[in-house]
Amino acid sequence: MTDIFDHPAVQQPYAPPGRRSAARARAAVKRRRRRRARATVVILVVLVLAGGVAVTTWDHMSGLFHNPFAHSASDYPGPGDKAVDVEIPKGATGAQMGTVLQQADVVASVKAFTNAFAQNPAAAGIQPGTYALKTKMKASDAVAVLAKGEKVETNVTIPEGYTAAQVLDKIASVTKITKDQLSAAVANPGSIGLPAEAGGKVEGWLFPATYTVQPNDTATTLLKSMVAKTVAELDAQGVPAAQREDVLKTASIVEREAPANYFGQVAEVIANRLNRGDPLGMDAIDAYGLGIPSNQITSAQFNDTKLPYASRVHKGLPPTPIGNPGLKAIDAASHPTPGPWIWYVTVNLDTGETKFTDNYAEFQQFKSEYQTWAASKGKG
Repeated sequence: MTDIFDHPAVQQPYAPPGRRSAARARAAVKRRRRRRARATVVILVVLVLAGGVAVTTWDHMSGLFHNPFAHSASDYPGPGDKAVDVEIPKGATGAQMGTVLQQADVVASVKAFTNAFAQNPAAAGIQPGTYALKTKMKASDAVAVLAKGEKVETNVTIPEGYTAAQVLDKIASVTKITKDQLSAAVANPGSIGLPAEAGGKVEGWLFPATYTVQPNDTATTLLKSMVAKTVAELDAQGVPAAQREDVLKTASIVEREAPANYFGQVAEVIANRLNRGDPLGMDAIDAYGLGIPSNQITSAQFNDTKLPYASRVHKGLPPTPIGNPGLKAIDAASHPTPGPWIWYVTVNLDTGETKFTDNYAEFQQFKSEYQTWAASKGKG
């Protein structure tokens, strides 16, 4: 019998034993060569695929890890040489910061800075401004200084109601800008952008706010920014250029005459008195003109027609604003609170309570109320 798994052999041509052995050997060699060729192809395919994965992975990860095969960036060893102030612009990227610093010779290359920037987690919080650095710093040290946020700048705060003289004194007291430099800038109204309607007088046009003074700021640039701020606020209130000066005059009086919650009513009193043709008769105006507190003004001074700011004898608004009003006062002067009031009295200086009336007898009662309060405080 034949096993069911046996297959008929294929009849091979007869060959002598020696020849058959040689043929089998040659066939075996060919089989080994084919297997090696297939293995080589497989290895090459694997390497190609692996290379593709590596490239893809590197593309995605290069932003997170340092490339060990990249050329090293030129960097200074530090710690630095000469002191230098460098301004970082608003919205600057790491590369833009690096360019600024390279141009100032703080870092050796932009690449060194951006590498250090990427490696410092605090670098994302770097703020615009001027910083005290050194030339020839190590890039990582430069990034660290910027990240601390210790900027070379001065903040000067101008309170509402300050006179121009007080503003200039305040600036000179907290910045490197001198009083002489400020006075020279004021004497050249065009250089600080003072509008024609100001008549060359800066009073009222130096907007009260907090200003950041950079090392390269001058008296001219700082005062110009203050004037520009005033113009911007007047424009925002819809004040025509021809009315700007009168609005600032009114606002400056309002700023000094009553607490902020009464600004609109005081502005209306001023408008009502002007419409009636009455003198304004407001102590703040006289005090500004004389340069002394209102409680030191004599009756003779109040009624001296030779004094241009004598508000009891001269009708209309004063020759200039009597200070630099803030936004609330400008808003009140632009949009007074409607009412019939002609008089008002702050009856309690501690609380600021102020009463308004269009009745003179009632006005006298308010005055008595104030006098009673003042006496209780030992100010009568």
